[in-house]
Amino acid sequence: MNDKIKIIAVVGPTASGKTALAVEIAKKYGGEIISADSMQIYKGMDIATAKPTDEEKQGIPHHLMDFLDPKEGFSVSQYVELAHKAAAEITGRGKPPVLCGGTGLYVRSFLENITFAQENTDPELRKKLEARYDTQGGQAMIDHIRSFDPQTAEKLIPSQRKRIIRAIELYESTGRTMSRQLEDSRKNPSPYDVTAIGLTCRDRQKLYDRINRRVDIMLEKGILQEAKAFYSEYKGQTASAAIGYKELKPYLDGEISLEEAAEKLRLETRHYAKRQLTWFRRDEYIHWIETDMCEDVFGEAEKIIDRFM
Repeated sequence: MNDKIKIIAVVGPTASGKTALAVEIAKKYGGEIISADSMQIYKGMDIATAKPTDEEKQGIPHHLMDFLDPKEGFSVSQYVELAHKAAAEITGRGKPPVLCGGTGLYVRSFLENITFAQENTDPELRKKLEARYDTQGGQAMIDHIRSFDPQTAEKLIPSQRKRIIRAIELYESTGRTMSRQLEDSRKNPSPYDVTAIGLTCRDRQKLYDRINRRVDIMLEKGILQEAKAFYSEYKGQTASAAIGYKELKPYLDGEISLEEAAEKLRLETRHYAKRQLTWFRRDEYIHWIETDMCEDVFGEAEKIIDRFM
């Protein structure tokens, strides 16, 4: 364990205060931040992704943020590779990496050193499976997955379109099941010694109130103009699925009112926060701080980190 790289992680749902806490931690312990947000990687998507401003960064270097054109694809395996590189560079400067973000797959894959086999995708097979999902539905495809990979089928729900399609695509193109790939991916031990702090609220409504306020602030900052500019240039890219753009598009197309679009954005963001909490609650190593029950969140985090360091 002594040879492992010490990493401090700040995780949790959207609007829980992760960025502000990570910056304070980096200031106190002389660290640099590695972002773990699958949408903050894209250039120009500032308001929709709540990308921290220069003022909010307070001079702390932030890595893996604002570097990719929205036209470009990006995979979790690419993220893990870049995050490992960033962590090595930061520790090479004698500083602790501070991982901050709410994309659970990025966080877990990086910290647990999950490796990804090189995959050749077949666009025609992908299109065929997407059409099949749209006509047959998710449950029928899960039932099919159960015939060759019952372990994966048990973990899927019908609404997980991308994961369902990927499970079948992987098997049909390589003969390898997703559960087998997952097992193989965890063979190499993690090079990290991690202390993780999770932010949440005991009263869930208080978190939802913060989310609602964030949407109002986004509208004040000009997310409508940002979304309009985005859709004038990008269509069909993964980035267009960002929460904040797709909910406003019906308004931009003249189909619904601004208040209807804003309420849809609030609702989808609350649903996303619930999914994030469900994901992170599986990780028993996370030390949770209930921000609505704690007068000094940084002070509480400091106690956890000092014991770890």
